[in-house]
Amino acid sequence: MTRTAMILAAGRGTRLLPLTAAVPKPLIEVAGRTLIEHQLAQLAAVGVERVVINLHHLGAALRRRLGQGERFGVEIIYSEEPELLETAGGIRAALPWLGTEPFLLVNGDVFSDFDLTGLSKLADGILAHLLMVPRPPWQERGDFDLGAAIDGCHRLRNDGPGSLTYAGMARYHPALFEGLAPGFRPLRPVLEAAMAAGQVSAEVHTGLWEDIGTLERLADLRSRLAST
Repeated sequence: MTRTAMILAAGRGTRLLPLTAAVPKPLIEVAGRTLIEHQLAQLAAVGVERVVINLHHLGAALRRRLGQGERFGVEIIYSEEPELLETAGGIRAALPWLGTEPFLLVNGDVFSDFDLTGLSKLADGILAHLLMVPRPPWQERGDFDLGAAIDGCHRLRNDGPGSLTYAGMARYHPALFEGLAPGFRPLRPVLEAAMAAGQVSAEVHTGLWEDIGTLERLADLRSRLAST
């Protein structure tokens, strides 16, 4: 398993207002812990030693809560974004701390029971291995679809009905981002270019997963967890 991971925690969470006016999305509590504390525990459990966290909206609150990571058994490094860089731009800015080997990436606003050991390696020629989930009911169209399996590894494709949604959990090779110019850059065009070259694979998770994108989805998740 990789020793390095990144958690994306810079977003403003505008669809969760007024909650996120005072609390960054990763510090929203679910099942007795903040989202990001759940994620740090999951990463530490699979052997991750260094976690890079990008900061923008209410970043000081995340620093105060998490410190340098001793409480979680990891080293935390913060990548400050004075201006939001979007996903690929944020990863590109954090490359100096991510090293030269493939790293795990987790969105700071997702909650899942997925075992991260499932993202333990990249097949030959693959620069990104994404965790996908069946398209949730709140999404009109999913993101991508599974393609053919080559050497036991399902490629991801962008020319189908979009039956699957990116779960915000993946393993990436830094080479996917090294050629990008610094600055604001979304992830999807980067992935689409790599898909066209057959460099993106995926697997599907059908267990517990939620993107905490709205107050309604947060309330629904809390209700489901309380009833189990």
